[in-house]
Amino acid sequence: MIRAALAMIGLLALCGCAGEVPIEQPSMYINMASPGARLDSLAAASMISLYRQNNGAGAVAVDPELMKLAEQQSLVMASRDKLDHDAKAPLASRLSASGYPATVAVENISAGYHTLAEAFSGWRDSPPHRANMLKTGVTRLGIAASYAPNSKYKVFWTMILAASEPR
Repeated sequence: MIRAALAMIGLLALCGCAGEVPIEQPSMYINMASPGARLDSLAAASMISLYRQNNGAGAVAVDPELMKLAEQQSLVMASRDKLDHDAKAPLASRLSASGYPATVAVENISAGYHTLAEAFSGWRDSPPHRANMLKTGVTRLGIAASYAPNSKYKVFWTMILAASEPR
């Protein structure tokens, strides 16, 4: 009887400890409208790839050069507080200036979405943005979110999808 009581107390103590383990928030729900928030590019590529595969298109992988270009575009839009594909320069010019050998490239931008999940949903529900996400032949992705605390939008998003020639 004493053993059973001690076992029960031990079990209750363990259950109490389990309740204190923090549950990590999925990265697609991280609020980018805060200083220091970091976008999980691998989660973004996984989300976009799964969406593409569910719609008969191929997966995409994170491309470091496209990541830089997306970040530059988002930062320029955030600094100007203006949603504009040509804020820095047209996409073709930005790709060319960076030396990126794109054979096909498309870009989605947005502002005001605070999480990756929200930005993805906005793009998915917009026919032109959806078409870009499902563009045939793209294999690479760059994505960025820039926080602008004084903007009514707070967060500016850029996603570039492309295919390139081998370097």
